[in-house]
Amino acid sequence: MLRQGLLFLAAWVLVSATTSAVPYSALAQGTQPLTTWGDPDLQGVWDFRTITPMERPEELADKATLTEEEAAAFAVAESRRVNRDLIDSEAGGLNYAAEAEGGVVPYNEFWYDRGENVIGTRRTSLIVDPPNGRFPPLTPDGQRYMDAQREIGREEQRGRPVADKPDDRGVGDRCIMGFNAGPPMVPSAYNNNIQLFQTADYVVILNEMVHNARIVPLDGRSHGTIRQWAGDSRGRWDNNTLVVDTTDFRQETSLNGSGPSMHLIERFTRVDADTLNYEVITENPEIWTSPWTMQVPMRKNLDDIYEYACHEGNYSMATILRGARLEELAAAEAAR
Repeated sequence: MLRQGLLFLAAWVLVSATTSAVPYSALAQGTQPLTTWGDPDLQGVWDFRTITPMERPEELADKATLTEEEAAAFAVAESRRVNRDLIDSEAGGLNYAAEAEGGVVPYNEFWYDRGENVIGTRRTSLIVDPPNGRFPPLTPDGQRYMDAQREIGREEQRGRPVADKPDDRGVGDRCIMGFNAGPPMVPSAYNNNIQLFQTADYVVILNEMVHNARIVPLDGRSHGTIRQWAGDSRGRWDNNTLVVDTTDFRQETSLNGSGPSMHLIERFTRVDADTLNYEVITENPEIWTSPWTMQVPMRKNLDDIYEYACHEGNYSMATILRGARLEELAAAEAAR
């Protein structure tokens, strides 16, 4: 880990030394800040926290946006709904059943940083297409996949299955991919930050979650042939928008319904001094009957990104596997 940290630090110094930007206040005057080589300057740390849900709640039907009063009431209700301290206290202690809702049971509310507000436009969903703010219909294979995922969740709720080997656990447990690192990057419980670095030939997208870094070439090269955890990304400029095209995923990412056939088109547009619009078109014909689009406004964050040392002080994986080996040993001795 130390060697990886030194390599990343060296890369950061190299990128930082080769970039320079006009002050951000130039945007307020209607001028796009540029790098010294003339590309739009998107560099910095960007925060994508929000409590706006990915899908529009069914009870809101065709209501695309909230009023200011409705948005304020939603924020209060949502903060209460997901508050781990309230969930645990009202359950009379640790609420293990609540894990099915996506919470990490041993954590109290102090450790969460999911945000407190809906996005600035007060949309009722991050999904903007289809117009109903919900995922498109599933294909038959997609329905079977989602049913299987729900069954896995129920099995884990009844008692997590034994992991005989590392790949019996998910990529999150193994600290390979973070739950909001994607791609695509979807707001979640904490670590909702990215940092963008630029040179004339590359853009680097560094996720705070699991400190995953995508190095995106801008030189027009074709996609490679090696499948990767975060896919194979290629970038280009569309006027002032950075377009990142990603294919060749190894398997699913943190997005439920993703997989090797997923195709992403991510668009990063500097809207003003403090806002970077993140738009993603997601296509996976094995799961959804049509592509869908989400938009997340990212806010400028003046703080630094710190390493998310996923395995530091984490003995769970080693303990799980040690338990499996001891069970095998006990079974072998019983057979003798």
